[in-house]
Amino acid sequence: MTTDAATPTTVTVRRAADAPPLISAADLPPARHFIDGTFPDGTSPDGSPGRVIDVIDPSTESVIARIPEGTAEDVDRAVAAAAGAKGRWARLVPKDRSEVLHAIADRLAENTDLLVRLESANTGKPLAVSQDDIGMTIDTFRFMAGALRAKTSMAAGDYVEDHLSVILREPLGVVGVITPWNYPLLMAAWKIAPILAAGNTLVIKPSEQTPLTTLKFAELVADLLPPGVVNVVNGHGPEAGARLAEHPDVDMIALTGSVASGRAVARAAADTLKRVHLELGGKAPVLVFEDADLAAAASALKEAGFWNSGQECGAACRILVHESVADRFIGQLVGEVRSLVVGDPRSGEDVEVGPMVSKAHFDRVTGYVERARNEGARAATGGAALDGPGYFIAPTVLVDLPEGAEATRQEIFGPVVTVETFADEEEAVRRANDVPLGLSASVWTENARRGHDIPARLDSGTVWVNSHLVLAAEVPWGGFKGSGYGRDLSVYALDDYSRTKHVMHHHGR
Repeated sequence: MTTDAATPTTVTVRRAADAPPLISAADLPPARHFIDGTFPDGTSPDGSPGRVIDVIDPSTESVIARIPEGTAEDVDRAVAAAAGAKGRWARLVPKDRSEVLHAIADRLAENTDLLVRLESANTGKPLAVSQDDIGMTIDTFRFMAGALRAKTSMAAGDYVEDHLSVILREPLGVVGVITPWNYPLLMAAWKIAPILAAGNTLVIKPSEQTPLTTLKFAELVADLLPPGVVNVVNGHGPEAGARLAEHPDVDMIALTGSVASGRAVARAAADTLKRVHLELGGKAPVLVFEDADLAAAASALKEAGFWNSGQECGAACRILVHESVADRFIGQLVGEVRSLVVGDPRSGEDVEVGPMVSKAHFDRVTGYVERARNEGARAATGGAALDGPGYFIAPTVLVDLPEGAEATRQEIFGPVVTVETFADEEEAVRRANDVPLGLSASVWTENARRGHDIPARLDSGTVWVNSHLVLAAEVPWGGFKGSGYGRDLSVYALDDYSRTKHVMHHHGR
């Protein structure tokens, strides 16, 4: 394919060398674990801090905090605290648990500005992204506070003569949670809110790269929850995460993360046969048909493909466009992408693309782009790393990729979208489904029948029609195939974090 917008333009990073830091030392949470309602001083037997992990600002590459590297013993203490608290929390009636969740939402709302700044400082997110994250975090707690009071179940009744059946929904007990670095507080909320709403207690291990807002959450709400209901253990996956997944007193393990992490957690959980909830990666196909509103699609995909700098499992990263309109669509998309503002979050609220979260991830994303070029791809715009400090990559649109190219099948998880063409509906659906992941997809068409038919044929947990990456607390989020199982958000999450019990009474006389 060809396009008039074939020559990449120079991308510059807007920096704020003279701007004040987003956060001060007073804004930081205690650099400790949070166990049984407190931040204990030491993590080693002798009371010393033990090993620590540097927390890096990816916009400047500077160290902003050091947190303890959690051990299996730290996880054991946290699980014991959660187990000790589970009976009391589970016995609360729905109204009382609901009021606690509303109080948490209120406390977070009161501290919105602090949480936004802390999230952007830790992740490099544009302020607009962090503001959206904190807003949905608050809304998630408010939704679950209401939903837990309106649970529905099969009606009680006689399904066998002289026997009354009653269906109960019970808490599971202790839930282990492992959250990723791309949405630290929001992904924590997607787990914490329904877990608490269903009457469970929990131990959460945030990503070692982005723990600050999860720790701040614990600090902010500590007085609202009984000790032990929520516990936070910092650390790496192979030690702290693995111990949480295998722990015999953990009744369920819930993870949002990579496919590799999901496999590791499922294997670790297998010996104890605990429940597993996995929200893993995505490679969202975007099907743009010849009758689509191309300008609207290009404008929407600029945001959906590059939101959170493309570090988004539902990102519109794999575009398949009908061959008859491909050149026109690519020209419009490239024009939109070239207008994106790249920069340090301190440099203005209009910044749209920030850095990659770490040097390791920066190298991973640039490696994908380089290998795509070696396979014959061309960057219609972007396609290069940007000068530091900070882990910035130019927003990139790759075209001329051969079918089956790595960049079209593997989750790049950065500011990179690929564009391929198709000839007819059958090819579009076949190629959309021909990837191991199935989290989300979108269909762009003005044909109402096609807009109903094509989504039903796509192996994706969420399919948007003429939009992409639009979420609400009322509707479920989760994938098929290699994208995992279980559902976040909505009343389906409450079902995931509870168990069904049938009680049958013989009442014959």
